[in-house]
Amino acid sequence: MNNAFHEPTEVAAIHAHFQRMFDCWRRGDAQAYADCFTEDMDYVVFDGSHLKGRKANAEAHQALFDGVLRGSVPEGKVTSLRFLGPDVALIHAVGAIKLRWQRKANASRQSIQTLVAVKREGAWSFSAFQNTRIQPPNAFARLMLRLMTPKPSRPQLSAAR
Repeated sequence: MNNAFHEPTEVAAIHAHFQRMFDCWRRGDAQAYADCFTEDMDYVVFDGSHLKGRKANAEAHQALFDGVLRGSVPEGKVTSLRFLGPDVALIHAVGAIKLRWQRKANASRQSIQTLVAVKREGAWSFSAFQNTRIQPPNAFARLMLRLMTPKPSRPQLSAAR
């Protein structure tokens, strides 16, 4: 973590805000969850859906908390935190949602999240959130990786013996 701009108390405050976001989810409180974000926030879901603004976030999450995600629990942790300035931080986290009937979150539903935290009026809040499902490369991606990987060179046989 680059702490060039902040003391450890700022790092702890961002971690606490991340946990507050999880706590709001656990309670199924969509408005409190949305309040963890700035009014003008951008929130991109694993399927590419893009929510703009706190109101859209609250409405979408309330529908989820009342439906398929009722009783779900987020599991995850911050894996990196880097300050981009005195009041802006870039955060990466990994995790998944444990559905109410599961003992633990399904490994195939693991995601990586990228968040931008901003400090306004002395408090940290998230301004952007991007959630991407972690998945193994499909057949096309494996082929492309193989084609892009340089082949080891073979030693040349000398013509003169």
